[in-house]
Order: sequence, then structure tokens, then C-alpha cells
Amino acid sequence: MNPPSSPSVPRQSPPPDEPPRQPAEDRKHMIRRRWITAIIIVLLIGVPAGYLAISAAQSRDSGRDKEKKYAATGLTEGWPSKVQRRIYEVPIPGYSLKVAYYETNNWRTSRLYVQFYTSNEGLDRFLQQIGANSDELEDGRITISERDRKVVGWEFSGPGPWSGLIHDNPNPRPTQHVTVDRSNPQHPMVYVVSTATP
Repeated sequence: MNPPSSPSVPRQSPPPDEPPRQPAEDRKHMIRRRWITAIIIVLLIGVPAGYLAISAAQSRDSGRDKEKKYAATGLTEGWPSKVQRRIYEVPIPGYSLKVAYYETNNWRTSRLYVQFYTSNEGLDRFLQQIGANSDELEDGRITISERDRKVVGWEFSGPGPWSGLIHDNPNPRPTQHVTVDRSNPQHPMVYVVSTATP
């Protein structure tokens, strides 16, 4: 006696909302698609990564050059903190360039050495804010001592013209020694040593 055969099921058509099946992808087309995908990934990841690496190297080299330049003088490139500027009363004008500073402290005195390149208006504003004015600048006078110049490597040997003033304040407020180089008449270079005695 033969076993009962399984009933045949009629072939069903796919649901009407199902998209028709695509024919199988041939090998050549698959390889080309994978290559294109790999190239896109390399471009999306590799190019920005390469750009970042080059930028970082350039920035690092530039930073090293600046460090060498200022390390020779003891100065630190950039602006002193707001607290330092307030304590030593050195209000550097906005938009100043070539700003650098150095601070020393001992049990008797504290000093902040600052240099900046500004405009004539910036110099006037700076002097007004420390309680002086441009009329007090004496032509040919360099008010920063030899000792202080050696600390940060300032050499006031250029043609100038040079001018300077000393702005005294009663203790505990600091005293500012200001020397100005006007070799560029429109943009003076300003050197300040502010000394605080607790």
C-alpha cells in the first residue's frame, strides 16, 4: 500500500504591495559597486583626516617657532590674564598686536612686563586708563631700567624716536614705567613694567 502523497499547494502570487524581485546581481556589477563604495569611504574619511594632520603639523611648527622666539626673551606670547591686568593696572587696548608678557614675584616686589603694538588712539586710551596722558611722555627718555630690560631681553637700540614716563601710584597700587618706540609713527610699540610692592 502506497503512502498518501502530500497534497499539492497551489503556487501563490506575491501580495500586490510587494515590489517585484530584482534579478540577481552579476559578479562584475557587484565588484564595481564595492569599489565605488570603498572610494567614497576613503574620500569621506581619508581626506578630512589628512587635512587635519597637515593643519596640526603646521600649527605645531608655528607654535614651536613662536615659543623659541619668546623663550629667548623670557616673554610669553599672548595677553596676560584679566586678573594680572587688573592687579598691575595694565589695560592693554583692544586690537593690539605682538602682545607678550612676563611676571616675576618675590617677597618684596612683583612685576609684570608687557609689550604691545597699538595705534596712536590706543596709546592715548592706555595712558588715560592708567591715569596719565600723552603730554607726559618725555622725548628721548627710556624709563625702563637696565636690570628690567635684561630680565626680558628688551634692547632699546633702534632709531626710535623713543619717549617715556613713570606713573607713580601710592602703595599698594603699582607704579608703571612706560617706554614708547615710535619708529612707525602710526603704530607705536609700547613697553611697560608695572611694579607692585605689597
